[in-house]
Amino acid sequence: MPIPIIVKGIADGLDTIPWIWSVFRYAPWVLLIGVLKYYFGGARNISERLMHSKVVMVTGGTSGIGASVVQELALRGAQVILLTRQPPSDLFLVEYIEDLRRTTKNNLIYAEQVDLTSLHSVRTFATKWIDNAPPRRLDAVILCGGIALPSSARTLTPDGIDAEWQVNYLSNFHLLSILSPALRVQPAHRDVRIIFTTSSGYIGAKFDLDTVRGLNSKTKNDSAQRKNVYAMSKFALMTFAQSFQRHLSAYKRPDGLPNCARVIVVDPGTCRTPGTRRWLTGGSLWGLLVYLITWPFWWLVLKSPQQGAQSILYAAMEETYGRGQGGWMIKECRQVDYARKDVADEDVGKRLWEFSEKQIEEAEKAGAVKRGLEKKEKEAEEEKKERKEKSSGKAPSAGSRRSKKNKA
Repeated sequence: MPIPIIVKGIADGLDTIPWIWSVFRYAPWVLLIGVLKYYFGGARNISERLMHSKVVMVTGGTSGIGASVVQELALRGAQVILLTRQPPSDLFLVEYIEDLRRTTKNNLIYAEQVDLTSLHSVRTFATKWIDNAPPRRLDAVILCGGIALPSSARTLTPDGIDAEWQVNYLSNFHLLSILSPALRVQPAHRDVRIIFTTSSGYIGAKFDLDTVRGLNSKTKNDSAQRKNVYAMSKFALMTFAQSFQRHLSAYKRPDGLPNCARVIVVDPGTCRTPGTRRWLTGGSLWGLLVYLITWPFWWLVLKSPQQGAQSILYAAMEETYGRGQGGWMIKECRQVDYARKDVADEDVGKRLWEFSEKQIEEAEKAGAVKRGLEKKEKEAEEEKKERKEKSSGKAPSAGSRRSKKNKA
């Protein structure tokens, strides 16, 4: 088709080709948009790794970048364990997993409830995992879960901790701290990778542990402090990543072989995820309206979730990172240096580790007391209801304590 048109244009002149001048007028702009879109899309992962039989845990795997990572891993045959806020019986989650299994032709996709806003939920899952005998296989942990809240929408979790701080950092610290024995016990020949996802926001973080303590209260903080929470959480996550690598490397294996677990930090870039959209809109309807009007611009300059997943997949599959000391940072599918050297400062890492352990201990103690009181209140209500039924001569309701005693 194009060849006869070109021949006609040469023989009879360009004016004989319909719409030719409109094509010449708009083609450079279309080409420019295409070039910019390709540029902002970032690098593409070209590395491959045999993923059959690999067991991979993924947080944040039901939306955004995490969902794209899960899709690609499942297509390559990996056994994927989704750590989700919802229980495995949740209808949306059941349909999501069934759809994944159908589209990837991989039935080895499961879900476990791990609510990052609940330290108790994290501990329940992690302790259940490491209590298994013999130790369960685990080839990778990919931490894609995170939130970016508008500065005006700062909230506390049920543990009384700032939501961004807990979800982006503290729960990840809690999860890996407990799973550490399961990672260190893997056979020496196995290539185990722990992948942390971060963002360039950590560069401007004004990190101070006293500031973090001030977040765990219901008092209003100044605007600058609220805006700094996200950056602090990412800086803390990256500092912990370095400390965790030192923790894994310091372990002396009974067989005398070197450590097989390696930490990799990945910056996937800014993508059009639900979290980014909420942050851009400020969590308001007016902000959403502005976002919809300016959507073509965001479509052009922001990556899609699939494009954002490329660096994470590169970190999970590139053969180079299956050996060495670990602690690398990946951006645009290549290794880069940390923009801040204090991320690898051992003293900062040690103080942060101790602070995090203490913060978790205090929150879990308070949570245990709260759950105990709630349990007592529930039992008191049930007993009151049973006494009322007994005095009225009614049969005990199904599921009541008295009904259960009668059955016994």
